[in-house]
Amino acid sequence: MSKPNILLIGPYPEWDLVELEAQYNVLKLYEAEDRDAFVRDHAANIRAIATRGELGASAELIGNLPNLEVVSVYGVGYDAVNLDACRARGIRVTNTPDVLTNDVADLGVAMMLVQSRGMIGAETWVRDGSWAAKGLYPLKRKVWGGRAGVLGLGRIGFEVAKRLKGFDMDIAYSGVSAKDYAKDMTFIADPVELARHADFLFVTLAASAATRHIVSKNVIEALGPEGMLINISRASNIDEEALLDALESGALGSAALDVFEAEPKLNPRFLKLDNVLVQPHHASGTIETRKAMGKLVRDNLAAHFAGAALPTPVI
Repeated sequence: MSKPNILLIGPYPEWDLVELEAQYNVLKLYEAEDRDAFVRDHAANIRAIATRGELGASAELIGNLPNLEVVSVYGVGYDAVNLDACRARGIRVTNTPDVLTNDVADLGVAMMLVQSRGMIGAETWVRDGSWAAKGLYPLKRKVWGGRAGVLGLGRIGFEVAKRLKGFDMDIAYSGVSAKDYAKDMTFIADPVELARHADFLFVTLAASAATRHIVSKNVIEALGPEGMLINISRASNIDEEALLDALESGALGSAALDVFEAEPKLNPRFLKLDNVLVQPHHASGTIETRKAMGKLVRDNLAAHFAGAALPTPVI
């Protein structure tokens, strides 16, 4: 039996590519000089798309693949996949939840600590001789005992909250409704009021059209000149222009960000600011988790082609 053809939108780690190529004919879109021509040449034979969360699969691409059956996303976020186009044709979509939850939560809390305590600048202070020449590093802000807001108490948000309890923080959260599993936390439905309550606001909710710019100018201003915004979700959840304006003016104290609009080509205004910690969208970036994500992508593909239940379906 011939191997099914799958279209790989962007590169995967080598360990995943080896496994995929053992089971499928892997057509690497990211290596094509003319991507439109590449799709046209192979369109009739492509039965699956393997993609990454930030790359997704557009309605145009899906429409150009008449025999597409499944889109398997390497990542928890699937907002870049046009689900309406998939639903209209009965195309299945899968993602890789749970396996990356704890790593993402770890990085969110680490970013809070690094930014609050000024650890990047502190290392430079040692390395460039400032400690010896100028004395003690400038004082920073404490974390323990502070007030934390978690915008979106799903898998990742809940793990963030669990970690914050270790810092004796007052934890509140916002979402569609109060959660039975969060009785020891305060539910604040309005994101503006959540931000007003918080010293540290974590953005952990899934991205969708409904959540676009949910962290608005009003939310950012409510967080205030001593507040910190930490985003480990999707860039679209934040009004980036309003965020930059507030960081530049001091209306917002600081930010720690792992995601950006138009990444990796982030707005150069970020790079001129000393009150923002920037990270290269690597919250799930550990060897162990990336291997688990790749295996789940392959498990979903294998289940689909075997006619079995999908391990982690989105639709």
